[in-house]
Amino acid sequence: MIKTTDYFGNEIILSQQRWVHIIQEHPEIAGYLDEIKFTLKGPDLVKRSKRDEDVHLYYRFFKEVLRGKYILVVVKISVPNFIITCYITHRIKEGEIIWKKK
Repeated sequence: MIKTTDYFGNEIILSQQRWVHIIQEHPEIAGYLDEIKFTLKGPDLVKRSKRDEDVHLYYRFFKEVLRGKYILVVVKISVPNFIITCYITHRIKEGEIIWKKK
């Protein structure tokens, strides 16, 4: 299990079981665990999911990830806060902006 904190100081958990599931679904993210942590600690943008208001979407752009892509980390805000999934994307989903880097 990995524990880290997000930009807002919340503890976020990534269980080994969830990580195995994520890399089965999105094998391209497997080598980017440090970037996932950086995305949580220093996002470019945090949005609220349109489907579940207790799910936050953390985005951070990395020019070295697949020649310039975002890493998206999807976190369920609960007790405890935990990563649902994460993957590499070129676009930002619609939804309410919670926080944006200036």
